Amino acid sequence: MFIYQLKETSILRSFITPVGRDDMLDIEIDAYIHCVSAFIKLAQSEYQLLTEIIPEHHQKKTFDSLIQESLDNLMIEGDNIVSAARKAIMRHDYSAVLTIFPILRHLKQTKPEFDQVLQGTAASTKNKLPSLITSMETTGAKALEHFADNIKNNPDKEYNMPKDGTVHELTSNAILFLQQLLDFQETAGAMLASQETSSSASSYSSEFSRRLLSTYICKVLGNLQLNLLSKSKVYEDPALSAIFLLNNYNYILKSLEKSELIQLVAVTQKTAERSYRELIEQQILTYQCSWLKVTDYISDKNLPVFQPGVKLKDKERQVIKERFKGFNDGLEELCKIQKAWAIPDTEQRDNIRHAQKTIVEETYATFLNR
Repeated sequence: MFIYQLKETSILRSFITPVGRDDMLDIEIDAYIHCVSAFIKLAQSEYQLLTEIIPEHHQKKTFDSLIQESLDNLMIEGDNIVSAARKAIMRHDYSAVLTIFPILRHLKQTKPEFDQVLQGTAASTKNKLPSLITSMETTGAKALEHFADNIKNNPDKEYNMPKDGTVHELTSNAILFLQQLLDFQETAGAMLASQETSSSASSYSSEFSRRLLSTYICKVLGNLQLNLLSKSKVYEDPALSAIFLLNNYNYILKSLEKSELIQLVAVTQKTAERSYRELIEQQILTYQCSWLKVTDYISDKNLPVFQPGVKLKDKERQVIKERFKGFNDGLEELCKIQKAWAIPDTEQRDNIRHAQKTIVEETYATFLNR
């Protein structure tokens, strides 16, 4: 009889290896998945051989006894995967849950074959795979919930805020995690659904699971938005806060549009795309306010009324000189500060620059023509 064996804690070790483990982890996941399939095929062959040797009334009991060690080893390794994932999640390494998804998907896909090959065995034998599936679903669902909470409660720390107002690592990490979920939409949706109802997994409708996954993604994005708003207050300059939010909102929107995430979000939040565009526009307007302290020098505010063709008085000339000096000094100071800021999106940067240049040029031309 084939006895399923894997080197002890091979997959467990993959969870605690340093960054750069992805390729090795993929190999370990594939190894377990192939072993699951191999167990089914070999168990089927074993039963076929057994029917040719063992009397019929002893076949089921004998088969049950023969496969116990290999089945137990398979389940133990599966439990090790779940245990390793739990420990990683406790360290806030939420990428560990992604290891569960391909395995869980394969276990659920092969469950009908498992059930067929284990037909006639003891109830305790039949329940081993469903128990492992339930354990993985529960662990995965809790990990997803903890991830969403962590996004909301990620602390505001000045030292890890981008000095130039670019995209925060929390944003890029959150979006990457959500994008990786796209490869396991059905599994992730069913995982969430398993925590919503006591019905059997087979009763979940794909639409129900898809809506739950959409709701979850919207929750993560909502928590991310709240956290970014809180983080933006770390900046002393309101204009830099606006640039920070602009960059992060724009990154989120572009990432959603480049993947299937936007379609998934739209299942429960049809106005999400428009909402992000409005948020971006609000931050652009807030940023543009930083230029008012420059353009105010050449605006009509508190400016004397000049009569056409009438020679300016010395006091009026002095006012104009001070206005020009204030404008030039303010422009120099503003450029000195803002040249350290960044807007990575070239199109967005050019549009903002062009719009602000137009405002300044028109204001300057109006003042000059007076």
